[in-house]
Amino acid sequence: MLAGRLTRRQVLLGAAGGLVVGGVGGLIGYEWPRTSRPSRASTAQSGRGTGITGAAALRPELLAFVTRPELRPPAVNVTVRASQPSTPRYFVLSPRTYVEGTPGQHGLMLVDREGRLVWFQPLGPQPFDLAVQSYQGRPVLTWWQGTVVYTYGQGTGEIAGSRYQGLQKIQAGNGLKADLHELQLTRAGTALLTAYQTVEADFSSFGGKGKGKLIVGHAQEVDLASGKVLWDWDSLDHVGVEESYKKARQPGGEYDYFHINSIAEMPDGHLLISARNTWAVYKVDRSTGRIIWRLGGKRSDFTLGPGARFYWQHDARPHGPTRISLFDDGASPAEERQSRGLLLHVDTKAMRVSVHQEYLQPAGFLAANQGNVQVLPDGRVFVGWGNQPYFSEFEPNGELLLTGELPFGYHSYRAFTQDWHGAPLEPPAVAALGDLGGGTQVFASWNGATEVERWLVLAGEERTSLRPVGSQQWSGFETSLSVNAAGPWFAAVALDQAGKELGRSQPVQVGQRSTA
Repeated sequence: MLAGRLTRRQVLLGAAGGLVVGGVGGLIGYEWPRTSRPSRASTAQSGRGTGITGAAALRPELLAFVTRPELRPPAVNVTVRASQPSTPRYFVLSPRTYVEGTPGQHGLMLVDREGRLVWFQPLGPQPFDLAVQSYQGRPVLTWWQGTVVYTYGQGTGEIAGSRYQGLQKIQAGNGLKADLHELQLTRAGTALLTAYQTVEADFSSFGGKGKGKLIVGHAQEVDLASGKVLWDWDSLDHVGVEESYKKARQPGGEYDYFHINSIAEMPDGHLLISARNTWAVYKVDRSTGRIIWRLGGKRSDFTLGPGARFYWQHDARPHGPTRISLFDDGASPAEERQSRGLLLHVDTKAMRVSVHQEYLQPAGFLAANQGNVQVLPDGRVFVGWGNQPYFSEFEPNGELLLTGELPFGYHSYRAFTQDWHGAPLEPPAVAALGDLGGGTQVFASWNGATEVERWLVLAGEERTSLRPVGSQQWSGFETSLSVNAAGPWFAAVALDQAGKELGRSQPVQVGQRSTA
């Protein structure tokens, strides 16, 4: 860990301070040797002689592994109080770079509550919104990938199973492409997704000048089995451009007046739609598309109590008939001093909204865009801080439990804490290096395997006659084991908590690594 980082993280938890755990957990900038085998100290600790130059050699915020050199994910540092809940097991992230030239990779990521990497899948297309959902009665991973165009995305929704195999792609319909902002699977076997459309418009009719492209938000419901669009809600049919707080651009430009960014099912079956640029959430009749009520914005049907007004918000979700959570960005441009997670009490009889609880970071993060709020079954609240590289967990009363941090230049559109059980199709990976101090250093990993408790090392003179020579508890994405054996053949066996074999690597000789 870099000098001075502890003090910075203590600030994130306030005066009470905290304990930094997790973090790097991998070899930084390791290059496979051609003629000699450096000791563990010279590779894992000093980083010298690795063949990596420039920023990557100086950035412990990036992970690198002997067994999987093609992976260069960002590290996640987690700051926690003395005690914290142990569930859900993982933080679910889709880190991406937003500063040109930032080293490393963007992709899909699971880390445990100590910040240790469990699974990483680099993606060439932009990744957004990795989450655990239910599909055909079983847990799956879902995400969006594609191209970011101006303020929205054009791509596809993706569903993958517990073995990380692709199960289905989800497309928008009616000539539109699926947008990055929302992908919600329903119990009815459908997907709720957002899409954006551009239409020619006369900007002078709503305060602009000349003609340009007006961006319209769509909420679609798509049948997963057939791909048929069952429902397509067009913002321009129901919400006037005059409701927007975003200023119209000059002639020839694009004007995103609505900016739809979340869709959620309400307890009565209707839908809750959030629009960033009108500062409002809408309850929409699922049959007719009619707006039942507006909350916030210029035409709010509710009186907003002290602190209940929000600005440029994201991720509106109902929790029973009287509560709604959302991420109040408060920018951009800035309308508040800091962003916050917000849990609102919605009284539809008195038509009044009050703050049930707000969730604030002592560091005072102000997010210009993105962000989410997840309410857990026990009342804890998990907040992703949008374009700020952080996520936090709170007690129901707003007390901060932990904060996680991605490196500078990265952020995750949304962040979640969820359980997941993964069993990769590919076998474990292994590498063996002769240790100058004697014996052999063995490295083992299994990208995405969630049930590995220990690694058992096998060695022998022939690849077909290997015997156990050592074991080590799983200690992160890549576990290092020092064994007093010369081999020259080695293999690694993954064991679960009961000692049952989950999988084993292909045997390799000293100085080699298996291929993924």
